[in-house]
Amino acid sequence: MITLDPLTALVVVYGVMACVMLALWLVDRRLQNASIADVGWCVGLVSAVAWYSWSTTGDLERKIVLLSMASLYGGRLGLYILLNRVIGQEEDARYRQLRREWGSSEPVRLFAYFQLQAAAVALFSLPFLVLMQNVVPPFSLWELAGLLIWLVAVTGEGFSDWQLAQFRSKSWNRDRVCREGLWFYSRHPNYFFEWLHWWAYVVMAVGTSGWLLTWIGPVAMGWALLKVTGVPLAEAQALRSRGEDYRIYQQTTNRFLPWWPKRWPSELG
Repeated sequence: MITLDPLTALVVVYGVMACVMLALWLVDRRLQNASIADVGWCVGLVSAVAWYSWSTTGDLERKIVLLSMASLYGGRLGLYILLNRVIGQEEDARYRQLRREWGSSEPVRLFAYFQLQAAAVALFSLPFLVLMQNVVPPFSLWELAGLLIWLVAVTGEGFSDWQLAQFRSKSWNRDRVCREGLWFYSRHPNYFFEWLHWWAYVVMAVGTSGWLLTWIGPVAMGWALLKVTGVPLAEAQALRSRGEDYRIYQQTTNRFLPWWPKRWPSELG
């Protein structure tokens, strides 16, 4: 086993994932379902962490815990996307809208998007590498605190996805906004818990060499969710498909952080 420096890990993982995402892009040209890139991201992250656990120096118990964390997080999310957005499903409306907006440049832009996913796998795998190569014996109070954050976040994200899937499975809810469970407190509880999940690794790595690299997770994921591919695209699509009902939802319910409603629908007159 070796000590793997972050730059080498970044180059190797990106190189492999660039090839994987090229293959998935070619599959998408036939299936016309870009959610397959999101499944590839999940599988790629778990695979990168598995490689780290096998090839780098570090405490065995810590490696097992971190690989289990990555597998449960990535496996659950990847399976959810595969079953709810890929197999036997129409393409996510947000991707269909992007195809329409991109027009003739759609193949090239989508290729770039798939390659961006490859780069994201490499970047988001680095917190796991930092933690696996921690020379301090496991498990400190910081690591236990991070594990607690991870448990809350992954459970919350899974529960949010399940509640939304249950709501949408009923035909009479097709054009309605989900306000049930965690969706009563946030318009995007799944995104909030996804973001919170990445803070677990920051807390677990406190005091270790390379700690700053673990900030890639919450900073990059927060930026992507709030400014790029997450909330903006989801809200634009919700306004197109659910109209006034979603506008009321925006006025009454917190955008990201789960909390009590800002206003009640009855107060809008």
